[in-house]
Amino acid sequence: MKKTELFTTFFRIGLFTIGGGYAMIPLIEAEVVEKHKWIDRKLFLDLIAVAQTCPGVFAINIAIFIGYRLQGIRGAVCTAMGTAMPSLLIILAIAMFFQNFQHIPWVAAMFAGIRPAVVALMAVPTFNMARKAQLTWFTAWIPIVSALLIWLFGVNPIYIILAAGIGGLLYGYVCGTLKDKK
Repeated sequence: MKKTELFTTFFRIGLFTIGGGYAMIPLIEAEVVEKHKWIDRKLFLDLIAVAQTCPGVFAINIAIFIGYRLQGIRGAVCTAMGTAMPSLLIILAIAMFFQNFQHIPWVAAMFAGIRPAVVALMAVPTFNMARKAQLTWFTAWIPIVSALLIWLFGVNPIYIILAAGIGGLLYGYVCGTLKDKK
């Protein structure tokens, strides 16, 4: 695999994904795991978890981790640039011309129609990640309570991440899965 292939793969993903990083997950998985088989599904899921906990744009984070895993620093730069460049170019074009078109009824209607589709594009990867993470009805309360704490009570997501990490660590010790690995 060449660095140009990394760039063009992630450029295509960035170009055809509306809705941000979470909407990119199925496309990245299809390209990186299924089509090219650059990494396996388990590593992909782990990279998603790490990318979510890092500061910055999720799509760029996951692209950097995959690029670095495959081609080191240069691969990380290629995948990051490939992911970011389509959005940069599209936003630049919109910023240059949107003021002239935003009052046209069909343009406003088009953007109003895109909003619900973007919600669906973000919901699908969420449900797929829950399935792949082997979320059960017994453990489903964790993301539900976490989302409600953030949404209804304004709890800082950092506290949720810290609590989940500590809870997972304690669970590992209580169930014995971490005792055996010392």
